[in-house]
Amino acid sequence: MSKIIALLTNEHASAHVLSLKKKYSTPNIYDANGDLSKRWYVYYSFRNPETDKLERQTHIYAGVNKFKTLRERKNAIKILAQAVENILESGYNPYEDEEIVSTSEEKKYTIEDAVTFSLELKKNTLKDNSFRDYRVRIKSFEKWLYANGFENRTISSVDKKTIITFLNSVLSTTSAKNRNNTRAILSMFFQSLEDNEIIPDNFVKKINVLKSNPERNKTYSSTQEVDIFNYLKSNDELMLLFIQFISYNHLRPVEVVRLQIKDVNVKDRRLYVRAKNKAVKVKIIPEILLSTLPNLDKFNPESYLFTPNGIGQDWTTNETDKRDYFSKRFKKVKDSLGLGKDYGLYSFRHTFITKLYHEFVKNSTPFEAKSKLMLITGHETMVALDKYLRDIDAVLPDDYSQHINNAQ
Repeated sequence: MSKIIALLTNEHASAHVLSLKKKYSTPNIYDANGDLSKRWYVYYSFRNPETDKLERQTHIYAGVNKFKTLRERKNAIKILAQAVENILESGYNPYEDEEIVSTSEEKKYTIEDAVTFSLELKKNTLKDNSFRDYRVRIKSFEKWLYANGFENRTISSVDKKTIITFLNSVLSTTSAKNRNNTRAILSMFFQSLEDNEIIPDNFVKKINVLKSNPERNKTYSSTQEVDIFNYLKSNDELMLLFIQFISYNHLRPVEVVRLQIKDVNVKDRRLYVRAKNKAVKVKIIPEILLSTLPNLDKFNPESYLFTPNGIGQDWTTNETDKRDYFSKRFKKVKDSLGLGKDYGLYSFRHTFITKLYHEFVKNSTPFEAKSKLMLITGHETMVALDKYLRDIDAVLPDDYSQHINNAQ
């Protein structure tokens, strides 16, 4: 009996030692401590059958270094590491195969696979509003493909001609601007597939952008401005205050709906504005706006400044819906005063920037006036401000009647 026990003990010990010897190590990520100028990669070790030792294998890059922002590259490298681990778990052995077969060669991505992959990737790299727009347009494209004979086909079956046909259908039912926006989203979609070696080339970049004439809200006349403000004083004080933030602080409507109670520092006369894809900007609160503000101390700092139920309430819907709510609320004002579709909330920003420029230029050169205006409007360059002023017709010549008389 003792001999059998000894043999069993030795056999168990040998089996236990073998079970501890994993064939490979868990794939690790090298991210250069966040340095985007260096190459990131995934690395792992595999047990050499001849030496019985874990040996470092060739580094795997798989296109992750094409991502130029920290957030995108971090997300891409995590996906790559998981993909390598999945391949190892499925039985891949670098000592049995001459070369690593890429995931794009191992798996033929269907259209559904490609859409799902891209949406998962972009969900972690785009802001909520941008991702919502991205998802709506990509899902619309997917639906169109299925309706046009692409069901159960791979994403590689979609070519440049297919994209052009789809974009033409968008153009025929909407506008050149919407068609161009859809083209930009599709380019992002196919670029994410190229970067991850699912397709060889993003051909959408080679499709031309159509010329489109953007529609801008008109500037209000002095009479229209007075009529609107008088109407709001009597009928909608919350809407009036909303418009005063646009007019006096020259904010965009979406920037106003982002404001929380904590963003309005009455004591130091500072306003903290969250602009799209930029860090928080600090603006002064001019006295003309400060004097109209109610006491904000009683409200929760995390609550939103403007909501359908008044100041300082919770409002959980997305920014686009918030902006649209106040646009529709203002439409009731426009309808009451007989104002057409050419006028909107943006018109107040155009109107008051125009008025401020005209006031500055009275006692200074145009360059000096625009230098002062840049600090207020938030335009980052003089070129951008110049273009904006031209677009809203803020810069007009003096009366040239005398020159016409002299020329006759």
